[in-house]
Amino acid sequence: MAPITNQPQLKASMFGRMPVGGAKPKGGGKPAGPRGVRVEHRIGVQAPAEAIWAVIQDLDGWSRWNPLFPKAQGAIRIGAPIDIDMALPGAKPQSLQVTVLDWAPNEQLHLKSTALGGLVKVVHYIEIEQLAEASCIVSNGQIIGGLLGASAARQVGARLHRGLRQMNEALKAEAEAGGARRSGPRV
Repeated sequence: MAPITNQPQLKASMFGRMPVGGAKPKGGGKPAGPRGVRVEHRIGVQAPAEAIWAVIQDLDGWSRWNPLFPKAQGAIRIGAPIDIDMALPGAKPQSLQVTVLDWAPNEQLHLKSTALGGLVKVVHYIEIEQLAEASCIVSNGQIIGGLLGASAARQVGARLHRGLRQMNEALKAEAEAGGARRSGPRV
């Protein structure tokens, strides 16, 4: 298996704490994290991080609750492919293969994909920030980069934001209703 290049930094530094493109390291050099246009939605969830993660990591269960990605098959392992269907509001669903960049139970799932022969590069992230024992903020978004990334982001940005919002609202409802206690594969 080939090593993964251009891996984003973990949420503790990049997503949500630094601007897209990251801060420049001391002494110059390349900026940290992926560059591109960020489209993100955040939502408060009255459930523990473990309950939210249980819903996220059950990829086969996404068809039950996830309007943006109504199909997901694969395993959450670094470098592993996951086959998903993406259904942006008002658009035909499209099948994609994403690769797991990084994951941490109860904290984050980072995926990457490319389109148009690599001219559009996308990092999709779902991150859980625990505020209290049964209270979290979920950040769900995409960083769209590459040579045609800005153009692609302009074309799909509003629909993508609606889809991320719908996904977050459905994730919130599923986690708060105890959907995480349903049987499903564990990572």
